[in-house]
Amino acid sequence: MIISFNDIPEQTIPGFKGGQGNFIAKIYSDENNKIMFDQLEPGATIGLHTHETNSEIIYLISGTGRVIYDDTEEQLLPGECHYCPKGHTHSLINAGTDMLVFFAVVPEHC
Repeated sequence: MIISFNDIPEQTIPGFKGGQGNFIAKIYSDENNKIMFDQLEPGATIGLHTHETNSEIIYLISGTGRVIYDDTEEQLLPGECHYCPKGHTHSLINAGTDMLVFFAVVPEHC
């Protein structure tokens, strides 16, 4: 199966998960997964949230980010991947002056 993000409409979501600024997303979703091509504007954040029934994998394509993961803060650079397992809490912050561009997968767990 091919998922073409070129054919998926872009959504702009202000204050995603209680964060700041705009979260720009192209989202493919079915009963098992969300597969997303996303962007955060400079200074924007995805609010701190807990993955109760799923996990999340974020692969940074470009920009400079920071991740709050449980009680730690980590820098996220292009080519790096952040993993938030089920039951853990995280937030993503665009810490740079360019768009933060990333690919994210959120698989549901039984």
